[in-house]
Amino acid sequence: MGKFFTFNRLALISLISIMAFSCRSEEEAIPDFPDGSVESANVWVQDQMKRYYYWADQMSSKPDYHLPVKKFFTSLLSQNDRFSSIVNTEDPTTYLRTVRNMYGFDYAVLQLANGQITAVIKLVLQNSPAQNAGLQRGMIIKKINGSLITASNAESLLNSIPNNTTLDLMVGNWKDGNIENEKNIKVYCGFSLDQPIISKIFEQNGKKTGYLYIYDFPDGMSHSLNQKFAEFKANGVKDLVVDLRYNYGGSVASAAALCSLIPLGIASGSPFIIYKGNKNGGEVKKTFAEQIAYDPTAVDFATLHANALGLGRVFILTSRNTASASEIVINNLKPYVQVIQVGGTTLGKDMAGFSISDDRKPKKISWQLHPVIYKVYNANGHGEYNNGISPQVPVDEYASLPLMPLGQADETLLQTVLGKIYSKSVQENTIQVKILSESERPFSLSNSKRY
Repeated sequence: MGKFFTFNRLALISLISIMAFSCRSEEEAIPDFPDGSVESANVWVQDQMKRYYYWADQMSSKPDYHLPVKKFFTSLLSQNDRFSSIVNTEDPTTYLRTVRNMYGFDYAVLQLANGQITAVIKLVLQNSPAQNAGLQRGMIIKKINGSLITASNAESLLNSIPNNTTLDLMVGNWKDGNIENEKNIKVYCGFSLDQPIISKIFEQNGKKTGYLYIYDFPDGMSHSLNQKFAEFKANGVKDLVVDLRYNYGGSVASAAALCSLIPLGIASGSPFIIYKGNKNGGEVKKTFAEQIAYDPTAVDFATLHANALGLGRVFILTSRNTASASEIVINNLKPYVQVIQVGGTTLGKDMAGFSISDDRKPKKISWQLHPVIYKVYNANGHGEYNNGISPQVPVDEYASLPLMPLGQADETLLQTVLGKIYSKSVQENTIQVKILSESERPFSLSNSKRY
């Protein structure tokens, strides 16, 4: 399931208390439904949404409390909302099922210039069921559970993957327009372990470039980031490439930690982010040090900044899977460093939120809300990128097949950047390709058409 930004919930609750806001003061009295009923759960959902939801002023004042909880929640959402979701912590079927979180890989469906339909594996998580089964980035999926992928069935076949707990795939390797070395692979549904940060240092004529592939932004990653940047600094790295092309986001504290390690001329009190909520949440501004400190396990700003590279520019690799905290990295670095974005336009999640659960004792509601609570802006007040952040250097990573391993110098996006850094001409070996679909969009609602 897509992640929402980590934020200090207690700060918002305190602010709301000070304002003495009453969710029901402006509407008719709500019937007193018995505990344990669907209606009582829906009243609780409505109360939380009225308090926290960014578009609370657009919610119906007279919703249908008799609806199933998930449908009731959806009925409250703004038509502008692509990201809010709800799960029942006691019912696994309410959680979003995706190829990535079930099997540990992602794919893209491509249509080549000759009309050929190709499903290419773009990502395989380390220590995942997919990797353990032998899947690799760049492989072509030819059959799914015995059915050959064609133009007419590609979408339905690939969309059926999350409905299975075992996949029988026929895969092969792309070479000169043909699929070779075909083989059958069985992949079982299972868990994928936390993904490590991949780092490399490239050198030419004594000039060193650091590369970081960051899969997501979990709390606690500042320790790994600090170590990686200490290595970069000790090796005299003068340029940096941050690969966020498949990063759906996570903790803003970890995103702030990354940002603190890059530019020249920032201090602990330098403004990092502005949150703008509904009439209860108001506007909240946070410095680099304050945002990092929201992760209680984080390395503090001073320790991180001691290993900062002090760069005047940074290259960031992106795609339509670059979302939320990853987009904050791009947008919120811009006041302090030249950001050169290479790849595709990002998803456009300029929103933040946190999970809301029933904290009463005893607990009465098992549903957990993940609503949009804030819009986010950088230190200059710039945001509003709901259509995505467009790259200065558009590059289609699928224009050259097979896909090379991430972090390899001849991988299409990285090769483009290294060519710019080292003033090398990049050999063009491209094919005409149209992306028909990708395996998922983050934060999609399983009970609606929003995505």
